[in-house]
Amino acid sequence: MLWLWIALGILGVALTAATAFHLHILRNHMPFLVRVFQEKPLFIIPFAPPSDDAEEVDLITADGLTLKGCYLKHAGPRKGVILFGPEFGASRWGCIPYCEFLRQSGYDIFTFEMRGQGQSQAQAGYEPLQWLTEYEIEDFQTALEYLRRRADAEPRGIGLFGLSKGGSAGLWIAAHDPYVRCIVTDGAFGTISTMVPYMKQWIYIYSRAPWVVKLIPHWYYVWAAYIGIGRISRIRNARYPVLENVVRRIAPRPWLMIHGGADNYIKPASARDLFARAGEPKELWLVDKAKHNQAIQTAGGDYQRRVRDFFDKHLSDAAPAGREGVAAPAGQASPNGAATKERSPRAVKV
Repeated sequence: MLWLWIALGILGVALTAATAFHLHILRNHMPFLVRVFQEKPLFIIPFAPPSDDAEEVDLITADGLTLKGCYLKHAGPRKGVILFGPEFGASRWGCIPYCEFLRQSGYDIFTFEMRGQGQSQAQAGYEPLQWLTEYEIEDFQTALEYLRRRADAEPRGIGLFGLSKGGSAGLWIAAHDPYVRCIVTDGAFGTISTMVPYMKQWIYIYSRAPWVVKLIPHWYYVWAAYIGIGRISRIRNARYPVLENVVRRIAPRPWLMIHGGADNYIKPASARDLFARAGEPKELWLVDKAKHNQAIQTAGGDYQRRVRDFFDKHLSDAAPAGREGVAAPAGQASPNGAATKERSPRAVKV
């Protein structure tokens, strides 16, 4: 009986200590996490002048916002259609440095500006950050539905090419919609796999007992990250999806993940963590010495070759697709018109 009381006493002390530590984290470190999460890093944004031969497109989201897009056609028989997801803060014309070589190789390119970005309409009460939210997913669903309903739609499905936040949104969409046949991302990142390493670093720097970082189990950091995301969601009136929970659904469709080997924002370890959660077929290319969103400048022609070869292998068919595609549903605008306001039946909740 004595041993039972001793064991209960030890358990009580352990629970008290764990509760005190958790309250310490919430009180002293969580506000810092919430503040840093909302800071905007200084990204190098891709830029290009408008293309004279682009087909300008207005997309109307299910919640009534107008998004600006452009459709760039290949001059001859096309190999396929690629949806390009731009980086946070970039305009639709930022796709040209990343996609013009694909267009010249036989692909049609469609891209757009997410809400509150470029010339797209802003949403009242919502300020976009570099993190993926339910609203960017809504925008990508609208773009995908537009491509599905064009008069020259590609019945076989499309490819997706996304940069950083645009890549993260593309992964979420690909995980939920089989119309995406394959995907290339550059600098894509998940929320939890990015937050946890930074949390360990912050606690190590700002704690009076940095040695405690190694004693905290990984699951606790993940749990704390979810708590932080919940607080930020309430502050910013937006839900932040956990990409790590859905990337496994992309398989068996292929994924090429490109990431800067010297990325100081999204560490290569975070990219590997997200990549490891996906099924085959998949390929990770860490570009040596490349920083965030700088792989194309660092790798040069090799970047273009690998991306083009990927789409040629997984998207292009031996016989180029014609432009007759499939008929647009009743009530849908012409190819250069606005997408339907009705939410796609394939829309998913975050």
